[in-house]
Amino acid sequence: MTDFFAMHGYAFYVWSAYAVFAIVLFADAIAPVFARRRILRDIAARARRIASRKSP
Repeated sequence: MTDFFAMHGYAFYVWSAYAVFAIVLFADAIAPVFARRRILRDIAARARRIASRKSP
């Protein structure tokens, strides 16, 4: 098991590559959620502006 985690001297490179991959994968998975929230907020603000212009 120690050999598996040591990776024959390349452990730092291998595990840091896995960590970067996991971070990028997580960011790629969560980015659409934030984009959707921003878009919905922009649409709601635009609808409020249009509604305020039309009301007498």
